[in-house]
Amino acid sequence: MEIAKLTNITRVYTVGEVETHALRGVDLNIGKKEFTTLVGPSGSGKTTLLQLLGCLDQPTAGKVLINGQDATLMNRNQRADLRKGTIGFIFQFYALVPTLTAYENVELPMLLMGKKNHKSRVMELLDAVGISDRADHRPDQMSGGQQQRVAVARALASDPLLILADEPTANLDTENGEQVMDIMRKLNEETGTTFVFATHDPRVIKYAKRIVTLEDGKIIKDEAK
Repeated sequence: MEIAKLTNITRVYTVGEVETHALRGVDLNIGKKEFTTLVGPSGSGKTTLLQLLGCLDQPTAGKVLINGQDATLMNRNQRADLRKGTIGFIFQFYALVPTLTAYENVELPMLLMGKKNHKSRVMELLDAVGISDRADHRPDQMSGGQQQRVAVARALASDPLLILADEPTANLDTENGEQVMDIMRKLNEETGTTFVFATHDPRVIKYAKRIVTLEDGKIIKDEAK
């Protein structure tokens, strides 16, 4: 079953009289349990594609289906509701709330969704990413690798079907990058959560089960490993 289906997607950004064609007629299906990476040079369109998958942007033309729902027919609030229950995000710069502890950062999506009796679930997620011993630490009391582990746990907090990650290892050293990828691959295999990454990092690419290569706004290669 497909988690996401993009059909004939075009995305054009206009600044003054200048048009930039970020995506040019892209078709892409993402199935359940996939561990897929989007690769390509800067300006190839992979981040734009990730934003469309995450319902953070709308295409200029084409259709985006997320879990069978047509996001291109939704308004901003409807897309936010769709994201809240379906999609988790992992960002390059972690994007943790600096005044909250690791526990509180993971708890936050649950509170926003109105979930109750979630203490055990928060600790379960922190344990799954190997950082339960830092539950009471704020981001400035943790290393980059530890912060990214918290970000992974937070992305899982809403029990999403799809997790999107933009350059998740770009600010980590080799050891921490490998550890974070090991954790995400294990979670993918154990929970069946679908992961899609946009990256330049060969450490991420080697973990992928599917590699989608973009160039000049088009998919030029799509291969399973």
